[in-house]
Amino acid sequence: MPKSFFIDTSRCTACRGCQIACKEWNGLPANHTKQTGTHQNPPDLNPNNYKLVRFSEYLDGDAVRWVFFSDQCRHCQDPPCISVGGALVDGAMIHDKQTGAVIYTEKTREISEKDFEEIRQACPYNIPRRDPKTGQISKCTMCFDRVSHGLIPACVKACPTGALNFGERQQMLDMASAHLAEVKKTFPKAMLADPDSVSVIYLLTDDPQKYYRFSVAQNDSGMNRKMFLAQLFAPVKKSASSVLRR
Repeated sequence: MPKSFFIDTSRCTACRGCQIACKEWNGLPANHTKQTGTHQNPPDLNPNNYKLVRFSEYLDGDAVRWVFFSDQCRHCQDPPCISVGGALVDGAMIHDKQTGAVIYTEKTREISEKDFEEIRQACPYNIPRRDPKTGQISKCTMCFDRVSHGLIPACVKACPTGALNFGERQQMLDMASAHLAEVKKTFPKAMLADPDSVSVIYLLTDDPQKYYRFSVAQNDSGMNRKMFLAQLFAPVKKSASSVLRR
């Protein structure tokens, strides 16, 4: 059965336990970074950070509000990145139907910088990152190695407040709806971010733009001409590859 995350931002304290657990489990190296005057560090997702707790501060009337957003790949139900990258290099990007995980393999190193930009532009959440040294494209893996052995993702395991949850998709959708009804009593603008199209469902307490531009899908990201052609001719390409291997 497909899996999903449910991330309740009303319970997030920005401890960054999820961010650290992700780096440790995936063996990702430290970044050369510096303090820029914000709790958010590093400044953005990168090949060494598949997960980043984003920080935003704004005025709500006379009150100052802080909101935190544990950013990661949404593992889309119909991944637009695979519509481009999956057709460029066979096996570079995989959508595991059993778990719902969208996985980038080492074969992404064969994808050019220009084509990588097409993939990144196709993502409505601005997630894929490319290592300039190796050329490999990377992002959250849904801890596929852990999930395949019956374990929950490392970030969820590390969360001390119950902000991060993981399980069967319908179970997470039911949990999200129940939490939303409760949170709306305090935050009337609370909403679920794109619950029908992603496997990482966020509960936001306010306007999505208060969190981060890409907290919800952006209309300016989507299927471009190259994506359309790649998707159209992908079956032909795979068929030709099969013939050549015989």
